[in-house]
Amino acid sequence: MEFSGWDCQGRADVTLMRFGEGQSLSVPRIARRRMGAGAMRRGESQTRGPKPAARRPRGWSDPITNDPSSLIDSIGFTLIELLVVISIIALLLALLLPAVHRARRQAGAVVCRAHLRQWATALSLYLVDHEGRFPRTSELLPGISIVRGLYITHRTDPNAPERSHGVRTDDIACCPLATKTTGDRAFGSMAKGTFFMEVNSGGTFAAWEITTPPPSFRGSYGLNRFLFSTLPPFEGINPSSMGRYAKPYTDVCSLQGRGNIPLLLDAVDPVCGMATETLPPPVMEPAGPSSRVLCINRHHTAINGLFLDWSIRPIGLKELWTLNWYLDFNTAGPWTKAGGVKPEDWPLWLRKFKDY
Repeated sequence: MEFSGWDCQGRADVTLMRFGEGQSLSVPRIARRRMGAGAMRRGESQTRGPKPAARRPRGWSDPITNDPSSLIDSIGFTLIELLVVISIIALLLALLLPAVHRARRQAGAVVCRAHLRQWATALSLYLVDHEGRFPRTSELLPGISIVRGLYITHRTDPNAPERSHGVRTDDIACCPLATKTTGDRAFGSMAKGTFFMEVNSGGTFAAWEITTPPPSFRGSYGLNRFLFSTLPPFEGINPSSMGRYAKPYTDVCSLQGRGNIPLLLDAVDPVCGMATETLPPPVMEPAGPSSRVLCINRHHTAINGLFLDWSIRPIGLKELWTLNWYLDFNTAGPWTKAGGVKPEDWPLWLRKFKDY
């Protein structure tokens, strides 16, 4: 015997067939699935495994993930959405990069002053060991042996250099904003036809380098050359010595106004200084390799400096003309406010800086 059922849509749903006694009943798959679901609702257990996932009707979609205006569309981004995201990222970078660069330079200035503080300790120890005196020489770079830590003269054997003091200066020789060298040779000194010293120039953000004698040595600070040179003097002239100085040293303890006498500062050469108060500032801001240039904008309108009273502070670029580089230096020269300089007298790149 056969029984047929029809659903509300007119499709055959269930077909039951009865055979002779002792034969089983055959139920189609769709009927068994529905019967299984009914059994689960009545609390009966299934023996064919876990409940299958519910089917979604054909054409059904999640309105959150597949909406045309959704940013998490599983199909992909539209061109306009990509352009909007890229524009936002570019805007954020434009806002953040200047702040990151400014923070980096400020951090570099702090580390630079920390290096100068260690230099203050090293140089004060040197003065303690040498009765408060710095040596004077007539070499091309007076005081370079103190910066390098090794004696560098025409009498020095480059194969067996002697230490000028016991402090290692390699780790504190460079400002963190000027550690890479330019590789451009600036000058050298010869003796008996052989270079006993060769130096590459530095820059605003580049270190100078002593290549001869080896090993090479980099730095981005310079000593006040007039404290270590025989000309011009910090102390009196012996008239009978034809302009030569009776003392081959600078007695630091006897100097007055040490708080305005620079000792070590950011520089493009191992030694630096302002020879005269009438020296004009650079017309253009130094950008590339430079030599014998004092006015460099390394720390945002200033450089860092160590003074003979062991104080450390930023030095405004226009303030360089007011420092006491040597005893006869005129600190009220024509490039100072006391000397009558006007804002329009300065080159364009210096006019926005603070006046002194």
